Amino acid sequence: MKDTPDFAIHAEHLSRYYTLGTAVIRSVDDVSLSVAPGEFVALLGASGSGKSTLLNLIAGLDRATAGSITVGGRNLAQMSSQELSHHRRLTVGMVFQSFNLIPSMTVFENVELPLRFAETERSSRQDVVRQALDRVELGQRISHRPTELSGGEQQRVSIARALINNPSILLADEPTGNLDSRTGGEIMNVIRRCNQDLKMTIVMVTHERSLAEKFAQRLVFMADGKVVTQSAAEPELAR
Repeated sequence: MKDTPDFAIHAEHLSRYYTLGTAVIRSVDDVSLSVAPGEFVALLGASGSGKSTLLNLIAGLDRATAGSITVGGRNLAQMSSQELSHHRRLTVGMVFQSFNLIPSMTVFENVELPLRFAETERSSRQDVVRQALDRVELGQRISHRPTELSGGEQQRVSIARALINNPSILLADEPTGNLDSRTGGEIMNVIRRCNQDLKMTIVMVTHERSLAEKFAQRLVFMADGKVVTQSAAEPELAR
């Protein structure tokens, strides 16, 4: 397969190996996968199947051992550390299971942080942060600290932070893993709105097949570092 601008993400024979003593751990093993712009893809598989490692490679948090990964038309292997940092700030947004909020900062300050790193003018930050928080229906909690929020509210803050620089791709690693089923469903609706309203490409790691079938357009199953099968979600559930 050739890399093409028609793909938001294109991996070709992508591998990431680690050595543990004399053993070689094939965390991602010869994966070829393409994701179209605006597509919502769920990565499923048992713990250790390579889902999160693949997500980290797309994010530029890790470098491939072999093969290529192209995101937004750019080959990540050819990027410098500075270019990868720029990629993580502006091309992809990331949401994690553990929220990763800074307890000493307010909701506003947590969401604002990527704007500081991007050296956005201070005068324009307040409106951008408020818009991001309104998008996740949390504008009324702007002065609270993470410890004063529920788990679902904290995840909404992390989504607002991920969206703040208008990335074209949202990567979510078990975004409902620390939430009860009702709250998890609410968070998935927020993520689906990002896909539908903002035309954002979504790649989500999850072990919950029912959520993946309900919200994603395509399911990609991994085992032992490989993509073993793919299937389209039921149209009436995917939308």
